[in-house]
Amino acid sequence: MSTTRNRQSQPASTRPDPETVTISGYVADEVYGPKSVPTTTPGDPEEPHPRIAKPGSYPFTRGIHPGMYRTRLWTMRQFAGFGSADDTNARFKYLLENAKGTKANTGLSTAFDLPTLMGRDSDDPLSAGEVGRCGVAIDTIDDMHRLYADIPLEDVTVSQTINGPAAVIWAMYLAMAKQRGFDWAKLGGTLQNDILKEFHSQNEFIYPPEPSVKLVVDTIEFQTNHVPRWNSVSISGYHIREAGSTATQELAFTLRDGMEYVEWCMKRGLDIDAFAPRLSFFFNAHNEFFEEICKLRAARRIWATAMRERYGAKSERSWWMRTHVQTAGCSLTEQQPLNNVVRVAYQAMAGVLGGCQSLHTDSMDETLGLPTETAVRVALRTQQILAHETGVHRTVDPLGGSWFVEALTDQMAHDAETIIGEIDDMGGVIGGIHKGYFRRSIAEASYRFGQEMEAGDRVIVGVNAYEDGNDDHQVEILQIPHAVETTQCEMLTDFKRTRDQDAAKAALDAIRTAARQDENVMPALVEGALARCTLGEMVQAMADVYGRYTGGPEW
Repeated sequence: MSTTRNRQSQPASTRPDPETVTISGYVADEVYGPKSVPTTTPGDPEEPHPRIAKPGSYPFTRGIHPGMYRTRLWTMRQFAGFGSADDTNARFKYLLENAKGTKANTGLSTAFDLPTLMGRDSDDPLSAGEVGRCGVAIDTIDDMHRLYADIPLEDVTVSQTINGPAAVIWAMYLAMAKQRGFDWAKLGGTLQNDILKEFHSQNEFIYPPEPSVKLVVDTIEFQTNHVPRWNSVSISGYHIREAGSTATQELAFTLRDGMEYVEWCMKRGLDIDAFAPRLSFFFNAHNEFFEEICKLRAARRIWATAMRERYGAKSERSWWMRTHVQTAGCSLTEQQPLNNVVRVAYQAMAGVLGGCQSLHTDSMDETLGLPTETAVRVALRTQQILAHETGVHRTVDPLGGSWFVEALTDQMAHDAETIIGEIDDMGGVIGGIHKGYFRRSIAEASYRFGQEMEAGDRVIVGVNAYEDGNDDHQVEILQIPHAVETTQCEMLTDFKRTRDQDAAKAALDAIRTAARQDENVMPALVEGALARCTLGEMVQAMADVYGRYTGGPEW
């Protein structure tokens, strides 16, 4: 590391990029390794060990790009969704406005309400009381138009956190984009679409495991052929961790879920190098700082090795594990909620030091209700401070070569690979689901953590230690009025009344036919959205063929 204290007096042509210079005037090298540290010890290697390698080189332990954040900051992707489509559209515009001036790309991430996540329309009796409460209510293509009104979809990447009805929601989005004249080839975004983790942890499944995975393969195939910039599935460990798993379980279960999708796609006859580059991942960033960093480093190594050695992928892009990271919602506390700002900042830094491609920072008030604008702004500013004031972006993998970090990365990779081998022996993820393996493993880990917390072996500030006796929340709580549900149901009634009923019925019949004949359902779903079928109607059309899943005997 060199120093250049009087850089303003230097000719502009010889000045270093200010983004590489510390506050004290030190110029950071792009990446550090054994050659960077003077040593008199004979025989020290000049190059990193092959399993560590250099950033941008297989197996990508140190990052998938040579320059990482020196070249391009991570995407600041803030999660938003509440009330009506109009309410959420206003929040999207607020986030985009507050992101101006940053060098990071900005993405939108959409949270849907519980009825939408379960594939039910807002007027379904089982939706009563939940419409718009914990996310945005989306029933129709008209709702999709309102949700993304005036958003430049070819310039902003869009993430959609939806799983059971993911194919339907994505079909509605594509149909809306088509009506607005957008070229699908220019649309960028991510469909979460990871149904396997729903059977492990979150329980928002609709169909049995086998047809559920078939639908994921349908979306991957359709994306490969028609929407090349889209990430067709975001393989998610986040919810596994939120349910109580350890970091190593999150690592192993997530990567093995990804391998399951790869295997099903290959059985479909898809070329691995055609679809694998658009697979992405989604990990949790919890409180154990170094463990979270090493988890991401180990994940890249395991995935790259599996894609090249186990599945025979030839393209380097197929070996990349690109990941979004979100700070841990389960770590936030209702007690002393302002402390959550600090937790989120540390977790976000762990995600960045681990080499994530995009990041969401939770809001301090999420244990009390949906985030207010003030809390959302603080969460976004947390990322911006991290990007522009801490200097973590000046060099690639700054913790690489630390004896502790490398040892912990190796240990987590070894333990995760052992778990992956156990899942293989069960016949894969589907076999493990039917045996109850994932749910049982997560429950046991969660129980152990709970016992440690109750015993005081795990200190949670403000909860089991450093309590101040003040139960005041000290933060504003966002309230969703019941009128949101009433208005949404009224709009849905009018939508159904004014459409071409024969065209809608024919489109639903076409969806059933595609499902029954084991065809890719995506073309029929897009046509269904254009024919003004509702979310619930299209989901039920497939349920008429696939059935609905209520759990196996182990549940």
